[in-house]
Amino acid sequence: MTQGRSLRLFLVDGTPHGLLTAEIMNWTGHVLTGPRGKLSELVQRPECGRTGIYFLVGPDEENSLRPQVYIGESDDVGKRLKQHNRTEEQGGKDFWEKVCLVTSKDQNLTKAHVKYLESLLIQQAKALGRCTLTNGTNHEYINLPEADQADMAFFLEQIRTVLPVLGFEFLRDASRPRSRDTLTGSEGDAGSDASPIFRMEVPKYGITAHGQEVEGEFFVLEGSKARAEWSQASHSYKRLYEQLGEEAVLVDDGAGLLTFARDYAFSSPSAAAAIVVGRAANGRTAWKAEDSGQTYAEWQEQLVAEAAEASPEAL
Repeated sequence: MTQGRSLRLFLVDGTPHGLLTAEIMNWTGHVLTGPRGKLSELVQRPECGRTGIYFLVGPDEENSLRPQVYIGESDDVGKRLKQHNRTEEQGGKDFWEKVCLVTSKDQNLTKAHVKYLESLLIQQAKALGRCTLTNGTNHEYINLPEADQADMAFFLEQIRTVLPVLGFEFLRDASRPRSRDTLTGSEGDAGSDASPIFRMEVPKYGITAHGQEVEGEFFVLEGSKARAEWSQASHSYKRLYEQLGEEAVLVDDGAGLLTFARDYAFSSPSAAAAIVVGRAANGRTAWKAEDSGQTYAEWQEQLVAEAAEASPEAL
């Protein structure tokens, strides 16, 4: 089972849409985020005078499924944010609506550290493809001692852990966290956090797809088939279907269907089923466990019932 972590959130002005700080126990990092409308208050915070990494986040007018993101670094983050708050004509950036900055509580982050972090973050954001980056060129920065690189690798993992909690999903990995053999439990009990393998079939189109739930996300597995075109006039998943084709997650198999070129995470089994069949679908009944024949809904109900029986209150 994945080890739990303690995350401390603080609403600076007592409102859910104002400034927010976040810290992870035993991590020297400190995260501060807020809307652009609160920038005048944010830049007065002591964190803004430190060396750190920052993210400017806003909507992408050309792709409603992705945010637009700029990743930067500075030894005086507040000064840089003031510059970014100018209009485009004045050298600023108009697109962003939220800002998130990461500094260090012990103030041991140096200019070299944040340049290295910025380079890694830009590389990962590009590789994951969950946002539209507005950064121009990315200069790979490797001029850092080996020990410091290891420290920054740990620092980076903490950033990727805390950002999704704050609503920033663009650094969240969409690939499964373990190998297929491990996930299905063939290596000891390492697969205890994973569901059985589910199968979905659409005989009319010759479609067979496999999926698995891991750590709260439903993954359609590499090699699964999907319908070659979206058949419903308008639906919220239509744009996602098109995007997966644009990103080469879904590729032509040469036989009239599409194939998942890699494992891909969906928010629910119904979202996964819709992409497979090319229209809205109830994934809770469409996916069936290969070993027992249970639907996803039946499997989940069984888990809940077993957990209730095993709880101390049930004894």
